[in-house]
Amino acid sequence: MTSIPVQAQHRRPVDRPRVRELTRELLLALGEDPDRDGLQDTPRRFADWWGEFLDHDPGRLDTSFAQEGRYGDFVLLTGIEAWSVCEHHLLPFRLDVSIAYVPGTAVLGLSKLVRHLEAHTHALQLQERITHDVAHDLAKAAATDDISVFTTGEHLCMSMRGVKATAVRTTTMCRLGRTESDPGLAARIERLAIPTHP
Repeated sequence: MTSIPVQAQHRRPVDRPRVRELTRELLLALGEDPDRDGLQDTPRRFADWWGEFLDHDPGRLDTSFAQEGRYGDFVLLTGIEAWSVCEHHLLPFRLDVSIAYVPGTAVLGLSKLVRHLEAHTHALQLQERITHDVAHDLAKAAATDDISVFTTGEHLCMSMRGVKATAVRTTTMCRLGRTESDPGLAARIERLAIPTHP
């Protein structure tokens, strides 16, 4: 399995010198002086950030361990925080993510659940696409359809612009296999997986 970010497989690496040039032009277009104190190094920092974010290597995604027999119920990771960038407005959004699966003949290394998420969030993205694609990628990696991914997002394109709805959270989920078809299992996972906000 590849360790190349999913979205990066279909695009060129970030052209940092060009991003620096364009950032300087953007600052001028915004009425700023890119040579003033505080902005002189901004084009380089901005280009470096885009390079680090979009060219991110999540590491190995294929670590799993053989499992003899079935030892119990589902595995659930909660409290995973991830950031991505909205492809419609180029503004960040933050996700609280929970991932659950019922191991079959193999169990995934726990860090690999997060790495699969990172492979999708380090891109210009949509929350709905991240949720769907992570669930389906993990189903392949874990060799089981019994996967659920829940994401609750705070989108700066909602908080900072437009309606400026700062308290709004968006929840998406993708449930596969028994995590969808077994009502009891689905309810137990959902009760633990979806964060509650005051």
